[in-house]
Amino acid sequence: MIQEVSAGGIVFFKNSILMLKKFNGDWVLPKGRVEENELLEETALREVYEETKAKVTTIKYLGKINYEFNRTCYMDRIHINKEVHWYLMMAHNMNCTAQ
Repeated sequence: MIQEVSAGGIVFFKNSILMLKKFNGDWVLPKGRVEENELLEETALREVYEETKAKVTTIKYLGKINYEFNRTCYMDRIHINKEVHWYLMMAHNMNCTAQ
């Protein structure tokens, strides 16, 4: 089993929440994997910016969730245990561009 740690943001601006629509039609919140020597909050800010170009400020840490799934890689099924840390964030404006 592989352990993955990610962080992301629930980003609001006035009465809107920023979500991303994936190519398969799913709606998701911006998040991504923690890089080496990176703090969780730094990851969340970086991923929100990389995926949306939105400039945000962190309000507070909300907590973490855990889930498991299987990924197929070269005919092998890999079991992943994922931990995602979420931050509440406020956007300075809603001028953003999806990745």
